[in-house]
Amino acid sequence: MSNRIERLARLEKVYLFGADGSAIGGSPYEVESVWEHRGRVVFKFRGIDTISEAERLRGAEIRVPWTERYQLPPGEYYHDDLVGCEVIDADSGSTVGKVANWQEFGGSGLLDVRTADGEEVLIPFARSICVNIDLEKRQIGVRLPDGLKELNRR
Repeated sequence: MSNRIERLARLEKVYLFGADGSAIGGSPYEVESVWEHRGRVVFKFRGIDTISEAERLRGAEIRVPWTERYQLPPGEYYHDDLVGCEVIDADSGSTVGKVANWQEFGGSGLLDVRTADGEEVLIPFARSICVNIDLEKRQIGVRLPDGLKELNRR
């Protein structure tokens, strides 16, 4: 979601989703406060006033209404804006595939790209690899290190 607590502290309402992708509660949760505790972000929602009420929301996915999305500085991107982008080899112009998902394992994260034949290619989201990102054209130009495509094949 964000690695900057000040962005989260500005939120007024959020939607919560369970592990199965279903909405929790159906309506937005009003954010009263946000803080960091032991490396984790903690939200206090209006009407959730006990630990037992809060426990049932632990691990929920937080989604922010478009109207509350923080305007990112140049060179930063929301993960969901990258999904669906065509990935193109910056040197040859050939299509590598489309971004199907984002994977977070620490570090810079990975673009989960699907080729035309359905193969998965995991591409590190690093400036040295993703050299041109044009969200208006829905394209990401990449310079893949030698052997990266082969590394992804099983």
